[in-house]
Formats: sequence, structure tokens, C-alpha cells
Amino acid sequence: MRIGIMGLGRIGAFHAETLSQLEAVDSLVVTDPVAAAAASAAERFGATPVDSPEAVLAAGVDGVVIAAATDAHPELILATVKAGIPVFCEKPVARTVEESLDVLRAVEGSGVEVHIGYNRRFDPGYVAARQAVVSGELGLLHTVRSTTLDPAPPPAAYVAVSGGIFRDCSVHDFDIVRWVTGREVVEVYATGSNRGADYIAEAGDVDTASAILTLDDGTLALVSNTRHNPRGYDARLELHGMKDSIAAGLEDKLPLRSVEPGATFPADKPHHFFMDRFADAYRAELTAFTEVVAGRRPSPCTVADAIEASLIAEACTLSLREHRPVRMEEVRRG
Repeated sequence: MRIGIMGLGRIGAFHAETLSQLEAVDSLVVTDPVAAAAASAAERFGATPVDSPEAVLAAGVDGVVIAAATDAHPELILATVKAGIPVFCEKPVARTVEESLDVLRAVEGSGVEVHIGYNRRFDPGYVAARQAVVSGELGLLHTVRSTTLDPAPPPAAYVAVSGGIFRDCSVHDFDIVRWVTGREVVEVYATGSNRGADYIAEAGDVDTASAILTLDDGTLALVSNTRHNPRGYDARLELHGMKDSIAAGLEDKLPLRSVEPGATFPADKPHHFFMDRFADAYRAELTAFTEVVAGRRPSPCTVADAIEASLIAEACTLSLREHRPVRMEEVRRG
């Protein structure tokens, strides 16, 4: 199949490399506002560079991957769906929930699949955790702990437009809690602090945050995030039930040092970046998208799914600001 890629920044170039290695993909058509980025991708991956998203859609592509700036997501998704071409778009759907809902209303009933990128749904450990919940082997679930700790803060320019730590970082935890448990969040309580990087506080954001999510069956999910984990990139999930407890991400590259006498865990070089921690997940995610393009499966993460994660982020942002629990009904629109 022939896949188009719109946007060739860090993640777009990574996707281009991954797609070029997939057996199902015969050729790539790429574009980026910076012509040199498209030329580089053409040279590295044997792609065909074109000068606009419209040219990608006119190039006979079977599917489109959108890795452009967030502000461009709605327009590019809608143009691709209008062309009748299945689309994969990195999260978020749009800058705001309102814009995301506009996209949802526009694509509903189109018959064109839209796959939003939440890569943890494809990580082997998280997949096994979901299977453990679905099979019932954990018994009644009572506690979930989801962790995302970044090795260092993003640049000030990024923080200024990120929408805050809950919308930018924690949203991955929110999505995976929903997906693994199969439950919906009904209430949140969030807090946060600033432990460094003054520009984060100056932007009205926090660099360390925690949230307690109450799920619709009474299960409690605890989400923990920080921009300061110099030992490496830490993404984990714990599930505790009446019959068993399990963890995803508890492996030899975990960036957490044990101080127990004689302990040798972890025994490998820690993960430093999300792209090495989830390299296999990204490959599986794009492989799944090729199956969507081929008509062999529906979108494994829909626009509606992505909006739910964004709404939880909205609720946590409100809870942090007003220092109170927030029911999900307070942030729902439309």
C-alpha cells in the first residue's frame, strides 16, 4: 500500500522510518512546511516528497499519517476524510475539546476510519494487562496506578502552548486507564506543584502532578507525573485486584534504583526517552493502522476515545485550579 505522511518533525520522521520497514507498505509520499525535512525523508526512506497536504491526497495514497503541529490536526483530518482516505493522527485531535467535538461530528457517519495515536494500547505489557482484566484473573479490581515521569522538562516554547501537564502528559495515563480497565471515569481530584524550571510556573503550569480518578465501578486509579526524572523515562501501570496484582513496565530498563541490600534490579541501562521505551508499541500501532487501511479492522482508538481522555485532562486541570473534586459531568459539552 501507499501511505502519505503529513509532518516530518521528530515523531513524523520516526513514523516514516517505521512505515518504510513494514512489509505492507510499498511506498511513502511525504510533505512538511520545511521543504528540507521532506527532502531528507525522501533520501533516507525512498519516499516521494510533495509540496502540500493536498498533493499528498492527490498522489493515490491508501492511507494518511498526520504528525503535523496540533493546530493543523482538525483541518488535515477533515480533508483526508473528505477524500475518503483512512487517517492516523497523533494525539490530540485538536487544541481544544470544542474543536475535537467539531471533528467528531464531521467524521461520524462518514464511513472513513480515523485512528488517533495512543501508543500504549499497543505496548506488549499494557496489552497483557488488559487481557488480565478482561479474563478476570485479577478478580475484582480495586486499585490502578499509572505513572509517566519525563527525564527533563520540555522547552519553554513548548510548555507555553502545551495546554498544561494534564493535557500534554497525563492524557496518556488517562487513556490507558480507560482502555485497560474498560471503565469510565466519573470523578477526579488533582493536585500539583513546581519543583524546578521556573518557566513552567510562569506559564501557569505545574511540573509535578497527581490525580485520583474514581471509575464508574468504584475502582480508584492514581496517576503520577513529573517533568523531572533524570534517571530516565518511566512509564508503568500497576493493577491490584482481589485475586492478583500485576505491573506493566516493571522490567530491567526501568529507571528506578533499588536500595534493598543485595538487589540487582534493574539490571540494564534505563530507558531515557519515550521513543525508545515505546519503540515496539509504535511499530505495532502503525502495523495496526495498515490493517485499518486494508479494511481488516476498525480504528483501535477513535476520535471519541481521544475526546474522553481529553475531557479527563480538562477535569483534572479544573480540579487543580479550584482545589476540589470535579465530576465529569461538569466538563462535558454537546
